[in-house]
Amino acid sequence: MSVTICQSMGFVVSALGIGGIIASTCMDQWSTQDLYNNPVTAVFNYQGLWRTCVRESSGFTECRGYFTILGLPAMFQAVRALMIVGIVLGILGLFVCIFALKCIRIGNMEDSAKANMTLTSGIMFIVAGLCAITGVSVFANMLVTNFWMSTTNMYQGMQNVQNRYTFGSALFVGWVAGGLALVGGIMMCLACRGMIPEESRYKAVSYNASGRNISYRTGPYKVGSGYEPETKTRKGQGYEEAPRSEDGGRSYPSKYDYV
Repeated sequence: MSVTICQSMGFVVSALGIGGIIASTCMDQWSTQDLYNNPVTAVFNYQGLWRTCVRESSGFTECRGYFTILGLPAMFQAVRALMIVGIVLGILGLFVCIFALKCIRIGNMEDSAKANMTLTSGIMFIVAGLCAITGVSVFANMLVTNFWMSTTNMYQGMQNVQNRYTFGSALFVGWVAGGLALVGGIMMCLACRGMIPEESRYKAVSYNASGRNISYRTGPYKVGSGYEPETKTRKGQGYEEAPRSEDGGRSYPSKYDYV
């Protein structure tokens, strides 16, 4: 029962994480204009992975996509690739996890097969979560670097007007979603250990000798004191030892016994 609960909870948490990664990738507020020195402005700028937007004080918003690929920074394209890889792995992991759920019976699927599918989906969720966290962290590092460079230029008087960008809401959504996918993947891996059948954990290993099989027969072993005289029995053809009589004496064979 605990294995089923752990697997189901891992599936739900991972599904929430993958949904958050998709939402974070599609959001436009990855970086927003910093209004610390200019709180009252008629234009507010914010940027995403796919387009940049401008919102006026009247409420009108205009967005324009990035119509170039080679003109974008390499780190920006790397963030795009990481988020896309995380989404693809997460969706594939969800499909695999649906068929691996213990509460769902599909044909005559064995528990060992479901355990392998559960482990596979858990690894996919972990990798997807790591991709999302890495992509968001790289973009945040780019923002911090550009922010301090813009601040330095502004205070040195190199540029009079400089728009500085800070963290947008999409970054926090991506961090939380990546963490949920990571936790869900770990829960799926833990549930896999409890789904392995007992007989498959400990398997007897038999060793067969190569070549001709040789069998040894052990007989009764009589322990002596070491001082008993060695008795020799001579048996030949036509000779049989006469049985003892009931009174303890030895009955000698008659002449009719030697035939």
